[in-house]
Amino acid sequence: MKNDDWLDRFIAYLRIERGLSVNTLASYRHDLTLYFEHLGRTGVVQARPSDVSEFLRFLYGRRLKPRSAARALAAVRGLYRFLLLEKAMSQNPTAVVETPRAFAPLPHFLSVDEVDRLLATPDLSQPAGLRDRAMIEVLYATGLRVSELVGLRLDGVNLEAGFLRCLGKGSKERVVPLGASAREAVKAYLDSGRGAHPTEILFLTARGAPLSRMEFWKILKTYAEKAAIRKNISPHVLRHSFATHLLERGADLRAVQMMLGHAEISTTQIYTHVIRERLKQIYKSFHPRA
Repeated sequence: MKNDDWLDRFIAYLRIERGLSVNTLASYRHDLTLYFEHLGRTGVVQARPSDVSEFLRFLYGRRLKPRSAARALAAVRGLYRFLLLEKAMSQNPTAVVETPRAFAPLPHFLSVDEVDRLLATPDLSQPAGLRDRAMIEVLYATGLRVSELVGLRLDGVNLEAGFLRCLGKGSKERVVPLGASAREAVKAYLDSGRGAHPTEILFLTARGAPLSRMEFWKILKTYAEKAAIRKNISPHVLRHSFATHLLERGADLRAVQMMLGHAEISTTQIYTHVIRERLKQIYKSFHPRA
């Protein structure tokens, strides 16, 4: 079987058995295509540990950062676990290859004052302003990913009970609490901003079409400029702000993990580093002998 055939079978396995998202599958295919390019005429089942090690040099030759190289190597490891499962190989050539160590940058987030200024910017006399205010409120209140936000459905939001239901990575559904401010903003949008469009998607354009991730990103950037927020803002920055502000006020890390939809607690723990860094800054700023 050719390398491309194994790739197609592996991607099908990830899609059907693991339920991975389209974006994640695309990342796997991209990284493994690079690996096959590196292997050249060598079959993936004939590869040796030295071939995998040399793949890292190949990636660094492409000027990939350690984080990107580590992701590509993770894709290769996943492929070989699949090949072992399929009994196409008896030994794993990635077993003795070390993963590149990458420094994890701390996530950027807004202060509470910056969030308040951002929320005060939309013009609530206009339908678009009601929609935008509701979207920003929901994003900050729940920590949703932007793809989850624009994919929200009418039947997934329960304003009376105060929660919403979203579809996350790997088509995994989760329920997240929805605070009073966000509920009020969504209700105002439904009452006076959305209109009676025949679609179940919650947030729509003026023509009744679902809002795209890029459209909302541009909207958010415009409001950030109007609010005189100098930081580089994106929907993910509001997700980071949600998690950071919760943990600063004593929220349980496991609860934040569940609300963010992180599969591993280690992914959520990056926010504890943010809190430590802020404590260090406060100490240096205010302690007389710092």
